[in-house]
Amino acid sequence: MKATRIVQKILSNYEADTPGVKANLCRMLMNGRLGGTGKMIILPVDQGFEHGPARSFAPNPPAYDPHYHYQLAIDAGLNAYAAPLGMIEAGADTFAGQIPTILKVNSANSLIPSEALKDQAITASVDDALRLGCSAIGFTIYPGSIAALDMFEEISAMREEAAAKGLASVVWSYPRGEALDKAGETAADIGAYAAQIAALLGAHVIKVKLGTDHLSLPEARQVYEETGIPIKTQAERVRDVMNSAFNGRRIVIFSGGAKKGADSVYDDARAIRDGGGNGSIIGRNTFQRERSDALEMLGKLIEIYKGKA
Repeated sequence: MKATRIVQKILSNYEADTPGVKANLCRMLMNGRLGGTGKMIILPVDQGFEHGPARSFAPNPPAYDPHYHYQLAIDAGLNAYAAPLGMIEAGADTFAGQIPTILKVNSANSLIPSEALKDQAITASVDDALRLGCSAIGFTIYPGSIAALDMFEEISAMREEAAAKGLASVVWSYPRGEALDKAGETAADIGAYAAQIAALLGAHVIKVKLGTDHLSLPEARQVYEETGIPIKTQAERVRDVMNSAFNGRRIVIFSGGAKKGADSVYDDARAIRDGGGNGSIIGRNTFQRERSDALEMLGKLIEIYKGKA
């Protein structure tokens, strides 16, 4: 497998990383129907941990089976599949080497009291990722939480260990916590800040949510208005996030969020593409649909990222 010039250019941005880390980034970037384009679609299935099994899988009961998700990602021609320890273990042998995998190494759940700190427990290790043949670890941080500094320290240590052992790190950077109201969680300035934090922590791939044109921090609002940073359209907001990810020197993928209409999913992908983003990490909008519908949707998204739809 020869890396395309586009992929080689992306890898050249990771100047401090070892051949092992770059090889695993290359595997993800070159895999599937978007392989070699610099664009990515990843299937994440950590929702059972986060939201519970019925909320996650009852809309499409075959999705209770971990093998279902491996096969969906492979048949759709995606770049990678991400999940917590148990999900990866349940198909690691059957699907070994067939698709790059990302081990989600921390998680939260909906049973935690609402008054608790916004935090996640570490539920897997770098050695687990190596044992299971993963290309990367995945880790969530919550900028805005009282627990955020502890989370930054945890991912810093795990990222260092992963890089030393040749694994890439994917950081879910989700603004959430006591410092933010609901509107602030998806505000344009906060989303860009979250991407910057993940990049500064050494993330190889950054996962953030698509934002709104709301500005949350007064000091940031002043700068956005004085300098004329455009954020009215979704594509402009994606571009702002990419600027915050070292002017596009880091791979940034955008969360699909809760299940919604197909046209909204496609519009989001076009905005990500037009704003210079690297792609989507899309879970519930695919695996909560019947398999044939999910494959059709993923096929259309691939065509969008190729500039054909």
